[in-house]
Order: sequence, then C-alpha cells, then structure tokens
Amino acid sequence: MHKALIEAVGLTKIYPARGSSEAFRAVDGIDFEVGPGEAFGLLGPNGAGKSSTMRMISAISPPTAGTLRVLGMDPVRDGSSVRRRIGVVSQDDCLDQELTVGENLYIYGRYFGLSRGVIRKRSAELLAFAQLEDKRDDQVDMLSGGMRRRLAIARALINEPEILLLDEPTTGLDPQARHLLWDRLFRLKKSGVCLVLTTHYMDEAEQLCDRLVVIDCGGIVARGTPRDLIREHVTREVLELRLDDDEQDTVAQKLRSSSVASGEGEHIEELPDRLLVYAADGDAALAAVRALGVEPLTALVRRATLEDVFLRLTGRSLVD
Repeated sequence: MHKALIEAVGLTKIYPARGSSEAFRAVDGIDFEVGPGEAFGLLGPNGAGKSSTMRMISAISPPTAGTLRVLGMDPVRDGSSVRRRIGVVSQDDCLDQELTVGENLYIYGRYFGLSRGVIRKRSAELLAFAQLEDKRDDQVDMLSGGMRRRLAIARALINEPEILLLDEPTTGLDPQARHLLWDRLFRLKKSGVCLVLTTHYMDEAEQLCDRLVVIDCGGIVARGTPRDLIREHVTREVLELRLDDDEQDTVAQKLRSSSVASGEGEHIEELPDRLLVYAADGDAALAAVRALGVEPLTALVRRATLEDVFLRLTGRSLVD
C-alpha cells in the first residue's frame, strides 16, 4: 500500500451565521483518502460541499472540525509548505488577461521562487504539453475558452506539483475542447500526478476518475469506482420516455401499477420533462410500455450513467 497523499477523517466545514441567516454546514464529517497517481472525483450538485472541500485541501480555508492531512502535513499549520507542493485550477481561470501566455507562466513561476532558467525550461515543456507553443506571445484575452483552461492547467504545473486540484475543469467548454483537455489530464495521471477534481459531467467522471465519492448536502452518499457505483445502484439500461405534459403523471401512475414496475422495469423515476424506466433490458421495457397502450413522443434506450446513480440515491439531478 502506498501512503495516502490526502487523508480526511470527519472533515467538517461550517460557515458562521451572518445577519439573519443561520450557520451553514457545507461539509458534514466526510472521510476519504487519495493515493499517489490516482484520479479522485468529487461528484455532486451545486452547493453539495465540493468546492469547500477543495479549498480545505488547498490550504486556503481551515476545517471547522475533523482531521485533514495533505502530503503528510496539516494544511492549517503547514499551509505554505502544502501550497508549494500542489497545483490548483479553480473554476475561474484567474489568468492575467493583460499579460501574454508566456508572461503568465513566468510570473507564476516567480511566485514559487523559481529561477529564470528553470521557468524558461518548464514553460517550454508546459506550452508543448498544453499545445500552446504558437500562442506564447499572445495576450490571454485573445485565447479561446479551451486554450485558457489549458493555460490554467499549465500554469498550475509550473512548480511540478505532486497533487493537482481541478474545480470544474471543463465547465463552459465545447465537446472538442473538453476531449482535448481530458487527454491532457489523462497524460498527467499516467505521469504519476495525483488528480482531484470536481465535475458536473458524468462522462468526464467516468473517463478520468479511478474512484469517486458522491456528495449531497455536505455528506458522502456513495463511494467507489464509476463502474462499481453503476452496477451497485442502478440497472444496466435506462429507458427514457418523453410524453405530452398533460399525460406524464397519468402514464407514470399507470406504469407503476403495472407489471412494468415489477417486471421489465425495476424502478421508475419521474423528472419534469421525462420518465425514466430502469431495466436490465431497455427494449423489453419499451415493448411492455407499448403493450399498455402508451405511445411516447420519443423513446430512448441508453446505458446507465453516474447521473442515474445520483438521481437514484438523492432524487435530485446533478445540475439542480
């Protein structure tokens, strides 16, 4: 067993009351650990406690209770030492828009006390890694969103961190930019860098994460590999039914009271815009639905995803 790079036991974050509002328990006694070279995901909707957890790991927000060790150190007592050995990519890039791509890397390298020669060498390597060599002299505000995210990651790697924290790394990017960024992150993981990321995107979590925890209302509701979570909590396939607005409630009740709910379909979930029928065989479930005289506007059979896991566990969509 390799020694964990991050260890949290009973980790809690409570924000004090302000004005008429009550104290807010953002993170509620969670336990987890992350090993070397592992990609670890924090999955959950807005307000679940993901970003608060990331801020505690990055030694910029002290825990209220519990214990936290990062690289064997206490982030509160040894904050500067922790920050020297990690990289952070926040939801907002925080790049200096008025500087060039190369200048952003240089300034950040100087924050870590790196020499000009070391910064030049690492900048060249990182620009190649991020596929931004031809943008070295361009100002940041001239870059596309995907280029800015790649630059933010390159900048976070200037100090050769052992842990890279990524808070919603691909939010707002188009599919092509997201896939390019996934490739860069996968290469980092293969090189031995430990990745800790938050994301709303299920395909992102399934592509990148070796293990993950599902967080809701500050607590962990499930943990494991993406494949294990899907196998444990939902069926192999999902049938999505879209119906006229005035028919959906009636159809949902009809399906629940029929053999569909206990036979081909093991569970039925009603969302505002569609019905989900969880089934081992989605085509057989669709045939059973039609045998009841129900003809949906559209019907789609797909494999189950991590979003289905979260919906089954909490009754909420990940984007709520």
